[in-house]
Amino acid sequence: MRPLPRDETVSARFAKQRRRDTEIEIDIRRRLHAHGFRFRLVVPVPDRPRRSIDIAFPRERVAVLVDGCFWHACPLHRTSPRTNHDWWEAKLATNSARDLDTRHSLETTGWAVIRVWEHENPDSATDAIEALVLVRRAGARIVSGSI
Repeated sequence: MRPLPRDETVSARFAKQRRRDTEIEIDIRRRLHAHGFRFRLVVPVPDRPRRSIDIAFPRERVAVLVDGCFWHACPLHRTSPRTNHDWWEAKLATNSARDLDTRHSLETTGWAVIRVWEHENPDSATDAIEALVLVRRAGARIVSGSI
């Protein structure tokens, strides 16, 4: 059960945080689109209800998960709230376990997964995504051409 907030301003700030269409996500999508890449948004993860891929290339089976540093316990920027510490530790541990399960589920169904943290450079992230999509496209052509 979620604890009652001790500070309504903090609670309001958390409530305003976006779940999708974050600044980094929009920035990456704009760059991909400008480079001619087309993709789907919020694609459901197979066999995992209420989970989705932020940016998906279904033909190439490339999943891009864009994660916030706080909510997904970034190894570089993880913070541990002082208020309701035990509850938050459990919550963030659950989020991390769910992330691993989602990645495993995608990879076992043939998807390649790229995780982008909110602190990452959008140019570098976009380059990595584009490279993986192109490799997967080339691999699909080789496989289909050899039959």
